[in-house]
Amino acid sequence: MQEIEQKFFEGERSLFMLRNANLSEVTFGHGESPLKEGKNLNLTNIIFKWKYPLWYCDNIKVTDSIFETMSRSGIWYTNHITMKNTSLQAPKLFRRGHDIELENVHFADATETLWSCQNISLKKVQVNGDYFGKDSENIYLEDVDLIGNYCFDGGKNIEVHNARIVSKDAFWNCQNVTIYDSTINGEYLAWNTKNLTLVNCIIESNQGLCYIDGLKMVNCKLLETDLCFEYCRNIDAEVKSIVKSIKNPISGKIKVKGVEELIQDDPAIDVSQVEIESED
Repeated sequence: MQEIEQKFFEGERSLFMLRNANLSEVTFGHGESPLKEGKNLNLTNIIFKWKYPLWYCDNIKVTDSIFETMSRSGIWYTNHITMKNTSLQAPKLFRRGHDIELENVHFADATETLWSCQNISLKKVQVNGDYFGKDSENIYLEDVDLIGNYCFDGGKNIEVHNARIVSKDAFWNCQNVTIYDSTINGEYLAWNTKNLTLVNCIIESNQGLCYIDGLKMVNCKLLETDLCFEYCRNIDAEVKSIVKSIKNPISGKIKVKGVEELIQDDPAIDVSQVEIESED
């Protein structure tokens, strides 16, 4: 393996097509695409200052590094990348890659990040930014804090553990989402999604959980949540709290601690297909 230590590079494609190298304590200054088409690279204590640092790369390991604000659109068409203990300041960092593992990573501006990617693992990750994870699939999240609207729109095969999510319109248009032991806060949660399972979750949402086909809830709480379950079908919900209002569910069973208001005002819905069991 080639060793590159304590160097400064600038200019476009400064280490184009670098192969089989260990880089340590290196700064990439002004200049686009410094490591484009790189393969088999170990990057430790690296600072990326400018655009497109890792495009069309393969088998990349990044540790203890920094992607500054202008390293935007930084990691596109790159596969088999692991990243640990790294600070990411730039938006639009990950696009159209697969086999991505991130651990103890902080996204200061994750706007439009992680789009159209596959096979993703996020552990101990902090995310701040809108439209995170759009149209991506096969995603595993554990100990993730996410603040930003419209996260995971169009996502498929998503598993979440111990997350805190503050997001309007989270998990829209998704398929096969399972969320465990998490807190979700935000309006209009998970509309137009198919096969959503929530286990031991706390949710606060204005008009959340609507237009869903295949909604399962186990030991969940819906705090200050209103107009939920509208036009949902195939519901199997166990809610351990009082719900402000339930509106026009289509089919299934809802077991709830209490309902302040039940609204069934669509004459096209056969209310006999919905069973609502309240402890009140």
